Amino acid sequence: YVVGVLIAVPIGIISAYRQYSWFDNLGTFISMVGFSVPTFFTGVALIIIFAVQLKWFPSVYDTTLQVTDWASFKEQIRQMVMPVTVLALYNAAQISRFMRSSMLDNLGQDYVRTARAKGLTEKVVVLVHVLRNSLIPVITVIALGVPQIFGGAIITEQVFKVNGLGQQLILSI
Repeated sequence: YVVGVLIAVPIGIISAYRQYSWFDNLGTFISMVGFSVPTFFTGVALIIIFAVQLKWFPSVYDTTLQVTDWASFKEQIRQMVMPVTVLALYNAAQISRFMRSSMLDNLGQDYVRTARAKGLTEKVVVLVHVLRNSLIPVITVIALGVPQIFGGAIITEQVFKVNGLGQQLILSI
């Protein structure tokens, strides 16, 4: 979830500031795909592409791996890339769209025009005045999205064979 938020906030800011640019169009397309495609499909697609065809990452998560040295730490990171990517893509898609919308609402406000008229640089206007007011509803959405982590994690853990909270929930059911 943290990775998704760290990706989504800058994408939302840049998309709003450069509205209708190629970056905004690409961000909109990727976020719509990321939000529309279910996590189990994204997970299977990543396994087929990056584990089976390219052989970059393992297709099954090794829960018995213990991190004892640098090599085992790299292996742990390597096997975490695909599950984290699936969950981050879904979360980043939703948050980046909301961030973009909030920024666009605030960019047209009178206080922004006043800040620009006072001679503040565009960077200060956007990153201090607009961003501060735009993050208020976005933080609310981020907080309300925390329970969604578990729903997406249950499915993603099953796809990548991770023995985590999702696996325990399935076993208890």
